[in-house]
Amino acid sequence: MKIVVALGGNALLKAGQKGTVEEQYENIETACQQLVQLAHNHDLVITHGNGPQVGKIHLQNETASDKTPPMPLDICGAMSQGQIGYILQQGMCKELARQGVEKEVATIVTRVQVDKDDPSFQNPTKPIGSFYSKEEAEAFMKEKNEVWVEDKARGGWRKVVPSPMPARIVEEEVVKKLIDSGCMVIAAGGGGIPVVADQPYGYKGIEAVIDKDLAGELLATIVDADVLMILTDVREVYINYGQPDQKKLGVVTVAEMEKYEQEGHFGAGSMGPKVKAALRFARRKGKTAIITSLEQAVEALSGIGGTQLRSKL
Repeated sequence: MKIVVALGGNALLKAGQKGTVEEQYENIETACQQLVQLAHNHDLVITHGNGPQVGKIHLQNETASDKTPPMPLDICGAMSQGQIGYILQQGMCKELARQGVEKEVATIVTRVQVDKDDPSFQNPTKPIGSFYSKEEAEAFMKEKNEVWVEDKARGGWRKVVPSPMPARIVEEEVVKKLIDSGCMVIAAGGGGIPVVADQPYGYKGIEAVIDKDLAGELLATIVDADVLMILTDVREVYINYGQPDQKKLGVVTVAEMEKYEQEGHFGAGSMGPKVKAALRFARRKGKTAIITSLEQAVEALSGIGGTQLRSKL
């Protein structure tokens, strides 16, 4: 089978960690042990989140802005793709060799085209970067024409940017050729670098963040994957989560999951995008989407545990 695996950003950087390279290598070692077990019998395409990492790159830009010119968000995204792809590629090559699997690994710096008229550009909602005071946020809004919002629960103000729908992976033909040659590909990290068509030629980077799970679903579609596996920090999806009557979802149909989605069980800032991406993929005949934890990945692929989403049972 051909499997697209979408790793959460916490696969490299756990909550509370400083983000040292030593921590990231240690974390990725665990992920690679699981992923290479899948690679024994299946073709693997890997995508990943970049939230913690791109946030730190953005902070480095802000902190050193008086000494070196800060880079725009699309460049920061590209930097995070290279950084995470390199660490993941190093870990995968080491683990492939340890488990005796002969396979090349390649990381593709991936652009994802979005529609310049996407409604999200009129309503930015994706928070990025550090927390600031109200006074600092107001100064940024006035000086740079940025949009900032208050996060009362976490005590500060954060910049928000658009989160448009992914429309096309610019490097899709390169990705497919590498997969066809037997290579394990790491692509569309962090949702991809958002670009818009720049007439008459090429593309132009734009300040936005594409949801990594929706970009992962697009990647799975273009490579004609059999399974989209979204790995997060929980073993299953729940309805009524955190309530006395919470219920975990095992094997469910698209129709059942659509009903739960319409009832509002999945938050926009947590499980919502993952369920949306899984639904988009599993609506296609013969396709399966799985949402589970990294530690459960191998068992979930064999049908044990995890939330298994299928068009029909």
